[in-house]
Amino acid sequence: MPATDYQGSSAPFTNFGRSILSIRRDQVHSMESSHEASSQELELEAFQKQVTERFVDLSSAGPEDLLSLPWVRKLLDVFLCCQEEFRIILFNNKEYLSKAPMDRVIAEFFERTVKALDVCNAVRDGIEQIRQWQKLLEIVLCALDNHRSLGEGQFRRAKKALIDLAIGMLDEKDSGAALAHRNRSFGRNNATKDHRSLGHFRSLSWSVSRSWSAARQLQAIGNNLTAPRANDILASNRLVVPVFTMSSVLLFVMWALVAAIPCQDRGLQVHFSIPRQYTWAAPILSLHERIVDESKKRERKNACGLLKEIYQIEKCSRHMNELSDSVQFPLTEEKEGEVRQRVEELAQLCTAIKDGLDPLERQVREVFHRIVRSRTEGLDSMGRTNNPE
Repeated sequence: MPATDYQGSSAPFTNFGRSILSIRRDQVHSMESSHEASSQELELEAFQKQVTERFVDLSSAGPEDLLSLPWVRKLLDVFLCCQEEFRIILFNNKEYLSKAPMDRVIAEFFERTVKALDVCNAVRDGIEQIRQWQKLLEIVLCALDNHRSLGEGQFRRAKKALIDLAIGMLDEKDSGAALAHRNRSFGRNNATKDHRSLGHFRSLSWSVSRSWSAARQLQAIGNNLTAPRANDILASNRLVVPVFTMSSVLLFVMWALVAAIPCQDRGLQVHFSIPRQYTWAAPILSLHERIVDESKKRERKNACGLLKEIYQIEKCSRHMNELSDSVQFPLTEEKEGEVRQRVEELAQLCTAIKDGLDPLERQVREVFHRIVRSRTEGLDSMGRTNNPE
């Protein structure tokens, strides 16, 4: 989708930036300094334009694509590209990083990135959780394999996996009661033991503390994130603008990940305050509104994540559960045909999840390492500027 949809809002910011640069040029008399200012202006404006174009492209996703595994992977690609371009801007202007107000602004940005690392860890835990659900779906597939005759034993095994899946997809505070209730319906008396096993697995897989909260972490990343003031823009040679841009991108990407992927103490109550004069504000705010609207849908309100594939898992497993409850043996030809059709749908879903989760996890890992590397390089540049050899 071309960026023209949002270009109507770009003029105020461009003119504002140029007016500041014109003040600076009035104070500079050397031809060399004027050339450097012009070169930097082009670099910073190019960064704003690229961020805008990437988020316009993301926001062009249709209802079926938004929050799907391919879309989330595309979101992380956008973040990695923006992060790399931002890193280059910092490298090219490292002599400003230790001067006011950049020293304060860049320190606040690096503090936000540290908080984002915990979100990355929690998201990787969530990806592992989805992978466990995928394995339960594969048990259902194996039990009701298309090449086997379908008997009562196969349905019993599939039903057990579907029950475990439903329990695993509940919030942890609800899983114990649900497990006891469902297991009683199958005449099993080891509900307490099974619940301990489930909790033990989850505690081993979690890489953030049990008191950690995704909602609180997002709020901490967004604390005091406000558009830079005119005097700070002027004093920093406009460098506070890309820092604000990258901080906003960081907050939105982490928020979208928490919205999509199961995380400990998820929450979407993060306020995005972005002046419309920024060209990338409109697509980001549009995406934020669409994701919030998705979370308010009746069928998604109690979901452990807004990822499209999670909804498909819930829907597919519910249909399989209802189907298995309705079967009588021996199976009629019509009922067997219906089961085969549901199994085929389940097989397609398993393939999509399997093909999407591994590359997504690699991207989350890359985001983590890229944040660490960029922060290390930035702090090192600030240290070298303060202590020149």
